[in-house]
Amino acid sequence: MNMLSVYLPGVILNFRTYKALADKTISQLEDAEINIAQDEHSNSMALLVKHMHGNMISRWTDLLTTDGEKPDRHRDSEFEGELKDKAALIKLWEAGWDCMFHTLESLKEEDLRKTIYIRGEAHTVMEAINRQMMHYAYHVGQMVYLGKLIRGGTWHSLSIPKGKSEEFNKKMAGK
Repeated sequence: MNMLSVYLPGVILNFRTYKALADKTISQLEDAEINIAQDEHSNSMALLVKHMHGNMISRWTDLLTTDGEKPDRHRDSEFEGELKDKAALIKLWEAGWDCMFHTLESLKEEDLRKTIYIRGEAHTVMEAINRQMMHYAYHVGQMVYLGKLIRGGTWHSLSIPKGKSEEFNKKMAGK
């Protein structure tokens, strides 16, 4: 088995898993909650989405032919302002992921060994993909945590709820 032919489908599945966690978090929020931040030094859900969108569009557009930090990206502005509602947030969110998945799904095995640049620093495509997966996992974790803080007692767990492990294990054993 050629490991490169297994790598890309696995990466795409991992990205889809992280996206699904954030999707389930976003779905629990009301319009009025997307701009809530813990304090002036923290990011709201809207700012995290704006940042990830900017990063995804910059990194994945023309991945093989241009630097991943596009000259028209204004990273600092991704951490300013608000979004008017959840529909605006979801529109940015989906556009970023669509760009990334379109690029990933168009890659060929031989592309994974090619050298690309991010902020002038050389990476193989495989290294760049791993870099982005870690970056997105980091922010999705922030999103989930923020969602839990915002929703408090009305939060619906994305995995086995606290205190329910034994019940889950018994259910799985009975299958």
